[in-house]
Amino acid sequence: MELDEFLCLSFPLLTKGFLRRQVRDGKILIDGQRTVPGQRLRWSQVILIDFDEDAVTPEIPVAPEVEVPVLWEDEHVLAVDKPADLAAEPERWARSNASLSGAVLSIALERADADVEGPLMPMQGLSFRPRLLHRLDKDTTGVVLVAKTIEAERALRPAFEDGSIHKQYLALVEGEYPLGEGESEIIDLPIGPDEKKSGRMRIDRVAGKPSRTRVSVERRFLGYTLMRCEPLTGRTHQIRVHMREVGFPLVIDPVYGRHKSLSLSEFKTDYKKKRGATESPLMNRLTLHAQRITFPSVSTKVPITVESPIPRDFERVLKQMTKVRAR
Repeated sequence: MELDEFLCLSFPLLTKGFLRRQVRDGKILIDGQRTVPGQRLRWSQVILIDFDEDAVTPEIPVAPEVEVPVLWEDEHVLAVDKPADLAAEPERWARSNASLSGAVLSIALERADADVEGPLMPMQGLSFRPRLLHRLDKDTTGVVLVAKTIEAERALRPAFEDGSIHKQYLALVEGEYPLGEGESEIIDLPIGPDEKKSGRMRIDRVAGKPSRTRVSVERRFLGYTLMRCEPLTGRTHQIRVHMREVGFPLVIDPVYGRHKSLSLSEFKTDYKKKRGATESPLMNRLTLHAQRITFPSVSTKVPITVESPIPRDFERVLKQMTKVRAR
């Protein structure tokens, strides 16, 4: 094992970048000699570590109260089912909130040989060091790949860029998309940051990065369409921006669409509210679900497909639309 990988397993709360700097600065030695982060270790070597753990240990990523299911796993990769309202990494201004990285760290700790009773200590070690290979928006649900080994990280990160990994999303959009059964098309519009609105993206035909999304119709409703979207590039908010630009924004999207939630009365024409009752929304997050991902096995290169079931709130909306908006 390489030195920096051993250190990452030994200090799960510290970043690899920090640990590599300690090696280069001579604060981590092998058999009393300075070395490099990629030095391969041998049995019986002594690693000397000289930095203040209390001063450098960051806050522990918090695991959510709800369980994050494991959809698939082998010795290299973990595929988990991300729930709604859960950021991928600790949020900058709310680091005490739960995150997906906290959830996968919790999974790794549960499998560690070390005793994890009481406060987590940096040197407890892990059975594997989880690394999120990609992210989903906080309010998007679905499958996320996690690398368990450095071999998986090195093999799969480039695969996201070269098109070897295929992701498919279900997106409920406003309007009836004009594609026939079995047809698909590619939305090819460059995307860049919106300089006027921080954190937002926009179509930028001058300086934007190439962005391509293949879309097809999964199910039709009167006034709405359930789309299958396959991002062929990996731009921030790509599906949301592309669908809005072509005139079919997500039904619920407070940033790029028109609504923050969806209630039955908004699409059921004969809806009658009970006197004195308050209507609760059927869904109050993005109508976007990462349903499927196909990636090459790290060890055999054989394609592996993992699917995430449609969440209850999304399924509830589709069920009601099938009743009152069926085509």
